[in-house]
Amino acid sequence: MTKTVERPPAVRVRPVKAPSPAGDRRRRRLTDHLRAYGFLLGGLICFALFSWYPAIRAVVIAFQKYTPGSDPEWVGTANFTRVWQDPEFADAWRNTLTFTLLALLIGFAIPFVLALVLNELRHAKAFFRVVVYLPVMIPPVVSALLWKWFYDPGAGLANEALRFLHLPTSNWSNGADTALVSLVIVATWANMGGTVLIYLAALQAVPGELYEAAELDGANLLQRIRHVTVPQTRFVILMLMLLQIIATMQVFTEPFVITGGGPENATVTVLYLIYKYAFLYNDFGGACALSVMLLALLGAFSAVYLRLTRSGEEAA
Repeated sequence: MTKTVERPPAVRVRPVKAPSPAGDRRRRRLTDHLRAYGFLLGGLICFALFSWYPAIRAVVIAFQKYTPGSDPEWVGTANFTRVWQDPEFADAWRNTLTFTLLALLIGFAIPFVLALVLNELRHAKAFFRVVVYLPVMIPPVVSALLWKWFYDPGAGLANEALRFLHLPTSNWSNGADTALVSLVIVATWANMGGTVLIYLAALQAVPGELYEAAELDGANLLQRIRHVTVPQTRFVILMLMLLQIIATMQVFTEPFVITGGGPENATVTVLYLIYKYAFLYNDFGGACALSVMLLALLGAFSAVYLRLTRSGEEAA
C-alpha cells in the first residue's frame, strides 16, 4: 500500500517592485551630502567657536562697559565716542593708511617682478623657489626680532654695511621719519614668498602661443608683459591686491615687536591701538568699538572693490 505524501501548500510570492532610478539617485545624493557635511562639521565647529562667536561677541561688547569678572553695562555708543576723541585715534589711522599705501607701492610690485624672473629661469628653479619662500616659514615674531637687531642704529648689520661702503647711516626703526618705511620692508620680506608662488603658478598657466604671437608681431619684453602677461593674470592680480590691502590694514606684529608703536607714535597702527585698549588700559569696550570700526571699513572697501572689478570685467 503506497503512502500518499501531502505536498505543502504553494506559497504565493509577491513580486517585489524594483526601486525607481530617481529614488536611488535621491538617496545617493542625500548620503553624499550627509557625508560631506560630516567631514565639514569639524571645520564648522572650529569657525563657530574661534571666529564667528568672538566676532559677534565683540560687536555686543562694543556697546557695553565690560571688564572681565564683572557684569557688563550697556552704554550705547559711548565707547565709539570715547575712542573717536582719543588723540592716538587719528595717529593710528594715519599710520595704518600710510603703511598700506607704502606696502602697495613696495610690496605689491616686488613679488610680481620676482615671479616674472623665476618664470624665465631655465636652471635651479626649485632652489630659488625655496629661497624666496623661506621667510614665510620663519615664525613672524622671530623674523621681527631678527630685523630689530638688523635695524639697530649702533651695532646693527644695516648700518655696519653702510659704514663699510662709506655711506651715511640711518636710524631705521628708531627714527620717526624712517620707522614706518622700515616696517614696510620687514613685512614685504616676510610675506612675499607665498604671493610669489601664486603669481608663478598664474604665469605658468599663460599659453605659450600668446608670447610666440607677440614676438612675431615684434613686441619687446615690456610690451609682452603689458599686453599678454598682465591681461592673462588680471584676476589673480586683483584678488591678491584686495587680500594685501586687508592684511596690511591689520598690521600688528612688526610695530609690536620692533618699535612698540614709537618713536613718537610714528608706528601706532589701528590693531596696535586695539591691543593697548584691551590689555594695557583694560578697556575691552573701547577695543571692541575700534575693532567694529575697522571691520566696517574693510567690509565696505571689499564690497566696493569687488563691485568695481566686476563692473570692469563686464565692460571688458
